[in-house]
Amino acid sequence: MSSSSTLAVDTPARTYRPGDNAVWWVLAYVALLPLPGPAEVVLAAGAIFALVRLWQLRRRGGIAPLLTTEAWALTSLLFLAYWLPQVVAAIDAIDPGKAVGKAAAGLRYLPFMWLVAIAVATAQRRRRTFTGVAVIALLWTLDALLQAAWGSSALFWSLDQLRHAITGSSLCPPEEVAALGRVNGVFSECNPKLGQVLAVLAPFVLFLAGARRGVWLLLAALCGLVVLLAGARAAWLSYALVLLCSGWGVLGRRGILVLAAAAVLGLAAAAALLPGIGQRVHDSLGLLSGQAQATDAALAGRGRVWSGALCMIGEHPINGVGVRGFRHAWAQCDPAPQLPPAWGQGPALHAHQLLLEIASETGLLGLVLWLAGAAAGIRAWLFAAPAARARSLPAAIAIAVALFPLNTHLAVYSAFWGGITLLLAALYVGALQARD
Repeated sequence: MSSSSTLAVDTPARTYRPGDNAVWWVLAYVALLPLPGPAEVVLAAGAIFALVRLWQLRRRGGIAPLLTTEAWALTSLLFLAYWLPQVVAAIDAIDPGKAVGKAAAGLRYLPFMWLVAIAVATAQRRRRTFTGVAVIALLWTLDALLQAAWGSSALFWSLDQLRHAITGSSLCPPEEVAALGRVNGVFSECNPKLGQVLAVLAPFVLFLAGARRGVWLLLAALCGLVVLLAGARAAWLSYALVLLCSGWGVLGRRGILVLAAAAVLGLAAAAALLPGIGQRVHDSLGLLSGQAQATDAALAGRGRVWSGALCMIGEHPINGVGVRGFRHAWAQCDPAPQLPPAWGQGPALHAHQLLLEIASETGLLGLVLWLAGAAAGIRAWLFAAPAARARSLPAAIAIAVALFPLNTHLAVYSAFWGGITLLLAALYVGALQARD
């Protein structure tokens, strides 16, 4: 037998496994989050790809090997807990056309969530997916640190040059700048969401360290510095929760206390050296004054928004004003219409708080469905084996932080934050209910 024949027999070709492409769809979506339009295209295309592949596999003999029965069921249940409130709220929404269109478009999330769960359903794919998400977030972190040092984001500059070459326009024209003076990295000053996104993806970055305490501390410091410089105080709280949950097993109770003390000292030093950080810390301390004006300033006008949300809940208690209908109902529920809003011109766009957003836009029925979904996700964790909890821990921390109710939030029914939330939920379910 010739040497070539020997090689043909002894070196088997790599076998293609259904689901191998799922990892790349997930990583492409995460990598494009700084560009909401292209990210949405990838999400929709990934959903179509998942439907086509599942149909093909079904014809060839079944799709059961891709996910466990529990994973199929829980992923679908969490989708329904998110989507059904939209349908219920659309019945008599303030803007019925928009509400119905939003509910119909929301169907794309179900096959995408299946695709995401498949991407982490085996040990090999899960390692690739979690590591890929961590690498992307770490690249954003290093790029933001370079921006802090030299005043420009290399990643955003590259994307902007590409946009110029294709369309002749900028990704961030001056009239759309929304957060001048903050470190926004690749997200740019027109889309100042780096802090919130990095905070919820940080568990995957810290996952790279494993049990190596020194590496964990280095990665935690790098991500923490960027989250601080990004300037979103909600992201500060989210990141503090990430450090607490992720660091407990690495540092222990005493280590966490030392880390907390170091974080407080670091925040104080940053407040003293950086005027922007100092102003946000000063505003936050207004919560302790007990004065209404100082409290509202500390909350950046969110107290007024929350009062308006409570008004909408009172007037539409069953199924709310409709998903993304907050802005349309604002004029009737603004508690201080004679005063200029702290956020600038125009109505409040959403409630800036998860429970109030759900209750005001989808009513008590929507809130009950959300709570049922949360209960199912928590129950799965409580009844899971220790090994299943360990392998899903980064995603579990990420989704818990993203939905932590004692914080302010981006709009969970927006395409941007809704997509991230459902991505994290599917990563959690797929890893927790994996076959291994």
